[in-house]
Amino acid sequence: MTKHIIWDWNGTLFHDIEAVVGATNAVFKPYELPEVTVDGFRAVYTRPIWVAYERLLGRPLTEGEWELLDEGFHEHYFRLSDACALAADAVLALTSWTGSQSLCSMAPHAHLVPMVDSFGITRHFTRVDGLLGTTGGEKAAHMAAHIQAIGVDPGEILVIGDSMDDGFAARHVGAKAVLYTGGMTTRADLESTGFPVVDTLSDALDHA
Repeated sequence: MTKHIIWDWNGTLFHDIEAVVGATNAVFKPYELPEVTVDGFRAVYTRPIWVAYERLLGRPLTEGEWELLDEGFHEHYFRLSDACALAADAVLALTSWTGSQSLCSMAPHAHLVPMVDSFGITRHFTRVDGLLGTTGGEKAAHMAAHIQAIGVDPGEILVIGDSMDDGFAARHVGAKAVLYTGGMTTRADLESTGFPVVDTLSDALDHA
């Protein structure tokens, strides 16, 4: 039985795919690559994100290149994301769930907390965790630390996210997961994890 939901932020509750693609195109502009579309980005997206960048470039990143790209991406992303909104049924999903819920994101914590608060939804979460260190890695260890902090049995947790990494992190800690198609990953890749895949956040709650 599900007692607690752990939500992902980017691409799940926060519909920011246009900002992600726009920032990616901006940071890769000096490389003179063709601009990627939303579908093109989803075709290469994975975690850790530097692997997606290597797919775009068709080569391994050089020493120090990842740090420069990551810094540049976030500079453009923070600007573009100001125009983004919550997913269409995010508020409905948050308010209709009667159990506890929290937020575990790979976004920088210092940026995440005020952004969540700006939408007036912080009250729904028992805890909000973004990354305090380097961004771009895998979510499993971050998810494990989040679950330890909230003190909920992983067997009573449902993770809702938009990436394969959300599913892998849930599996790593022994939680259930439902994956959402509104973010950065193709349906085919999401389905390859073996987890249920849904097109709306409200539908995700059916698996709770």
